[in-house]
Amino acid sequence: MGCHPIFSVETQKGKGPDTCACLSTPTQIKQLSICGKLCYAIGGAPNQVAGSAAAFFLQIYLLDIAHITPFHASLVLFIGKASGAVTDPVAGFFISKSRWTKVGRLMPWMLACTPFTVVSYFFMWYLPPFVSGRAAWYLTFYCLFQALTTLFQVPYSALTMFLSTDQKERDSATAYRMTMEVLGTLIGAALQGQIVASAHFSHHCTVNPPVNTTDTWHDTPSFPDPSDPLSHQAKVYMIAAGVIGGVYLLGIVILFLGVKEKDDPYALNSDRAIPFCKGLGLTMKHGPYVKLTASFLLISTAVQLEQSNFVLFCTHAADLRNHFQYLVVTILVSAAVSIPFWQKFLQRFGKKCAACGISWMIPFAVMLVTIPNLILAYLVAFVSGLSIAASLLLPWSMLPDVVDNFRLQNPHGKGHETIFYSSYVFFTKMSAGIGLGISAAGLEFTGYKPGMCRQSNDVILTLKILIGVVPAILILVGLFILLFYPITEESRKETKLALEVLRRSHQSTENLDDHKEDTSV
Repeated sequence: MGCHPIFSVETQKGKGPDTCACLSTPTQIKQLSICGKLCYAIGGAPNQVAGSAAAFFLQIYLLDIAHITPFHASLVLFIGKASGAVTDPVAGFFISKSRWTKVGRLMPWMLACTPFTVVSYFFMWYLPPFVSGRAAWYLTFYCLFQALTTLFQVPYSALTMFLSTDQKERDSATAYRMTMEVLGTLIGAALQGQIVASAHFSHHCTVNPPVNTTDTWHDTPSFPDPSDPLSHQAKVYMIAAGVIGGVYLLGIVILFLGVKEKDDPYALNSDRAIPFCKGLGLTMKHGPYVKLTASFLLISTAVQLEQSNFVLFCTHAADLRNHFQYLVVTILVSAAVSIPFWQKFLQRFGKKCAACGISWMIPFAVMLVTIPNLILAYLVAFVSGLSIAASLLLPWSMLPDVVDNFRLQNPHGKGHETIFYSSYVFFTKMSAGIGLGISAAGLEFTGYKPGMCRQSNDVILTLKILIGVVPAILILVGLFILLFYPITEESRKETKLALEVLRRSHQSTENLDDHKEDTSV
């Protein structure tokens, strides 16, 4: 790759005081290379490519292609998300116990799980020839996929804390990562949308019904049950899965070649790892972390509801079935190009102030629900992209500040980064799983019929509520909780200075102890 190592300061085990001195002196820490940041950012993009495809298309695939009931679809979505959520603290526990290897402590986990992730992702979109056990098939492979992506995402997210001791450099690397992840989300939705669009297009569903529309026309299936795994609808989904699987392999190669993981740049040789259970207890009692997590688990649930129900809403409630793939691309292009704007905004006005941008999507989403119109739909898609970008960037930019705040209060512990990141992802996944399960169950309760050209008025009303009302309430409550988040720009600077003083004092103490040992010898 020709990339410079992502760390500018070499650290080697066993070098003694010189290593600590290098890490403790801010003037000796160079900026992270652009190439290193790019390689780090590209490494996480495949998870977003696959996650985006699943977020926008898995629910409609289960309902209209696999023809499983909405109740079974709700079980698949909820239990799948729950399995990923449960895996988060388990992964955090085992990763925190991992020993250093030649390629690092976090990198082996990412390398080992990627091939299995690709296999599980492909079979998650494979249409089995049997019908009665399809729900169990998709539940199995969706749970495996969620668990394996967690085994990748936890060490990858924690790697942010090992890029630099400088908050600005970490924020810059996070912005690179978020930009690439939004681009990955865009690529995933665009690839999936363009490849599988024909699977959801039926000519007789697009023509205007007779004036005296009958129930028979409403009950006309848009496609026959594609029980043949080699049917057109099944094949296009498998092609999309194969392409995204290739993206996974490319991403892990770039990450491995471009990122040289180093040992903990914060900890001293004398520091001991915090036991997992004790660390988890301390994490749950840390006020800034609790407020940040509570706020963004509600906001992320709102975004998940928008994503998973948007295609269904366009297809059945807004008569935009021929435009949904372009609307999805509009959302994600808007999100991708606005990441640099949000990065500059939060640097100038603060992270809490930037969170207000998440609420921009609320009035436009309500307008689309009440006045379904093509031009308005594209406007809503553009503004929603701006809000989604802010909701993606801010939590991962604020979480390192929380970890620094915790480190200042617990200066002699190390290895707690994976606990913070794994528990945060656990709560957000669990809340999203509950939200998706409830939304799919709501469709079952109101009488959603898989594969039908038109759904009942109750189903259409439910989709409008899931797109407009519920996300608006969740976002407003989440932003209200964020008002009580105690870390400000001033406190961030104070924490940074205090940590630098702490590192220098610890380094001086270790140098003095080593000098005494040398003198005695």
